Amino acid sequence: MKTDIEIASEANIMHIKEIANKLNLKEEEIDYYGKYKAKIKAADNPKGKLILVTATNPTPYGEGKTTVSIGLIDALNKLGKKTAGALREPSLGPVFGLKGGATGGGYSQVIPMEDINLHFNGDFHAITSANNLLSSAIDNHIYFGNELNIDENNIKFERCIDLNDRSLREVEITIKKDKKRKDSFNITAASEIMVILCLSKDISDLKRRLGNIIVAYTKDGKAIYAKDLKVEGAMTVLLKDAIKPNLVQTLENNPVIIHGGPFANIAHGCNSIIATKTAMSLGEYAVTEAGFGSDLGAEKFLDIKCRLNGIKPSCIVLVTTIKALKYNAGISKDNLLNKDVESVKIGLSNLQAHIENLKKFNVNIVVCLNKYNTDYDEEIEVVQEYTKSIKAPFSITTSYKDGAEGALDLANKVIDNSKENEINYIYNIEDSIKTKIEKLSKEIYHASNVVYKEEALKEIEKIESLGLSNLPICIAKTQYSISDDKDKLGYPKDYEITVKNIKLYNGAGFITVLLGDILTMPGLPKIPNYEQIDIEGNKVKGLF
Repeated sequence: MKTDIEIASEANIMHIKEIANKLNLKEEEIDYYGKYKAKIKAADNPKGKLILVTATNPTPYGEGKTTVSIGLIDALNKLGKKTAGALREPSLGPVFGLKGGATGGGYSQVIPMEDINLHFNGDFHAITSANNLLSSAIDNHIYFGNELNIDENNIKFERCIDLNDRSLREVEITIKKDKKRKDSFNITAASEIMVILCLSKDISDLKRRLGNIIVAYTKDGKAIYAKDLKVEGAMTVLLKDAIKPNLVQTLENNPVIIHGGPFANIAHGCNSIIATKTAMSLGEYAVTEAGFGSDLGAEKFLDIKCRLNGIKPSCIVLVTTIKALKYNAGISKDNLLNKDVESVKIGLSNLQAHIENLKKFNVNIVVCLNKYNTDYDEEIEVVQEYTKSIKAPFSITTSYKDGAEGALDLANKVIDNSKENEINYIYNIEDSIKTKIEKLSKEIYHASNVVYKEEALKEIEKIESLGLSNLPICIAKTQYSISDDKDKLGYPKDYEITVKNIKLYNGAGFITVLLGDILTMPGLPKIPNYEQIDIEGNKVKGLF
C-alpha cells in the first residue's frame, strides 16, 4: 500500500471555498489561507449531535483514533448525514519525534496533510509567542525594579516551545548581570495559553482568561496576575487570528474544522470549544476526538469541556486494536504482530476497564475495532464474542484502506446508538481538591489510596487560601495505563497513586494534577522520526 503522504499527494483536493459551501458559509465568513485552507467565522448554535471518539490505552505508536474519526466523518456524509469534523491540530513534537503526523492515515486523512502537520495556519506559533511574551514581561518587570515585589523563587509561569527538547526541562536564565533565576519550558501543547485558547468562547473571553493567569506570588504570598503586568491586551493581539477555527477537508472532500491541540496526558486533550460548537452548528452530526485513552482525553472532555460549556455527546466511540490488547497483556512492541489469541483474551481486561469507566458517565457507547492487515480472524473473534457477551454495540472498521466504505457499519451503529443523556460527572465542582482527586483515582484509575508529595500539599493549601479550589481537575499522567505507572498494564486495581505536584491554571479555569513521573516537556526517542523527513524538489517525504 502507498504511504500516507503519497496517497494525500494524489488526492482530488477541492478549493476550500467548495468545502465551505457544503457548510453553507457565506463569502464574508471565510478568510482564505491559500486554495486549500481557511479560517472561518465561529458559530454558536450547537444543534447537531456530537459524537466523541476515544480509545483504550494505546501502544507507543497510537491506535488510529484520528483515522477512525475521519473515516466516520466520511461514512456519515456518505449515508446522507451532513457531518463536520472537529479535530486537534498536530504538534511538531510528535511529528519529528516518535509518532509522526496526526492527520489520520491511508485513505482516511485530512488534507493538505503536509501543511496541517507542520506550520498549518500559524496557530501554534501564535500561542508560543503569546506565552513567551508573558514570560518576557515577568523578567522585564523584575529587571526594572520589581514594583510588584515578585518572589523570583515563586514564579509559576513557564516558557514554551513546540518541539520535544528534554534539555529545556530545567534552565537558568540571566535577568541582569547579578540576577539569575531557574526556569523551565513546557511543550506548547501543554502550555496554559494553549488550554485557554481551546476553552475560550470568543476573543473577549480569551482576553479575560489571559489576564487571569497567575504568573507568580509576592514574597508575602499574594497572587500576581498577567493583568498586573498589563500584557493581556498584547497577548490577545498575538492570538487574534489563532482564535478563529481552521477549515480543511478529508480525502473524500468532507469538511473538518481543526483548531487547538492540547496533549491529553499533560493537558486536557480536546480541540477548541469554538471548533466543536461551530461543527455542531453547521451539521447534523459533529465528530470530535479526545486524546489517548478514555482515562485521559474522554474523562477531561466530559468532566471539563462538557461541564463548562453545556454540551454533551450523543454517543462515544471507543476504539481499540488487536495490537493494543496484546500490549496490555504485556507483549513487547516488537512482538505485537505475531498471532497470539491468548494474549488478546488477557488484554480484554483493558477494554473492560474503559467500558466500565465510560458507562459511569451515562453516555451510549459503540466499541470499534480498528482492523489492521496484520490481525488474525481468530483474534478478532475474541473481541467480537466479548462485546457480544456484555451486549455492547460493536463494529470493525477498515477506513485506513477503504475510506468511508470501511466505516459504514460504524456510522450506522453510531446513528442507531445516538441519544442525549444527562452526564453523570465523576466529581462535584464544590468538592475539595483532594476529594476530586480521590474520586477520579478510585472511579477511573481504580486505585485504593492516594499519596501526596510535600510540594503538592503546599500547592493545595495555597489554592485553597486563594478561594480557587472550586475548579475542575485536569490529571497529567502516563497514557499507557489507567494508573500513574506505565508498567501497570491491563486493568490494575487496588494500588497507590502518587500526586507529585499541582499547578493552578487559573486563566484556563482548572487545576492540573501531576501524577507519577509525568513531564510537561517530552524528549526525543533514540531514533526520531525527523530522520525520515526530507524534501525532494517540492515534495515532502517521511510524514506518516
